[in-house]
Amino acid sequence: MKVVVFNGSPRKGNTFTVTKLFLDELVKCGELELTEFSFPKDMPKFCTGCQQCLRGPWGKCPHADYINPIYEAIIEADALVFASPHFGASCMPGSMKILFDHFSFMEMTITPRKECFQKKAFILTTGSGSKQNVRIIKSCLINWGINRVGSLGIRMFTDKWISISRKRQTKLEKSIQKEARKFYYLKKRSPYPKTVILYFINRFIIKKFMGEGTYTYEYWKENGYFKKPPF
Repeated sequence: MKVVVFNGSPRKGNTFTVTKLFLDELVKCGELELTEFSFPKDMPKFCTGCQQCLRGPWGKCPHADYINPIYEAIIEADALVFASPHFGASCMPGSMKILFDHFSFMEMTITPRKECFQKKAFILTTGSGSKQNVRIIKSCLINWGINRVGSLGIRMFTDKWISISRKRQTKLEKSIQKEARKFYYLKKRSPYPKTVILYFINRFIIKKFMGEGTYTYEYWKENGYFKKPPF
């Protein structure tokens, strides 16, 4: 299984530890090919809102040199893992948001990729805002068309794993390992109802209001999305 991991922070704290435990268990389950990206190192530029990727091929993005290896890894992967700590504002860290800003062209409203509808993803997060963090990232991934999104949010009440009692560490480790095994063996299922609804709403809007000649319309037409769903 080809897995791409997105580390939302350079800080090797609780989320880093949880992610390592998760990946170690995936390795035990079977053959695994890992590709990792760490932010902001691998995506140091903010999306400028130039909308080049909305009007034409995403390669016109001024930050294409950073996007290209990430895009290719996503397309080739079987599974995606998002390690997203919660620092404040009840949402994902800014470095992770930069990723989703740059890849908004893959959303159902614009030019969704057929490959994404075959993939699964998992979100790992720690901190007091774990629920909100998971909710926002999951919404973005469903908009990409990801077939199944699993998650594990842990409220740590400390910023140091080593300060947690050994008893609680053991309990958390078992929970993380269990989720990893479930994720490894998770098969493709029918798309989420939200995915189906988004597809039909956007098909109607793009066909009726955008029309021939626009980049999004021509992309949908070329890929056969007007005749058949990509999932």
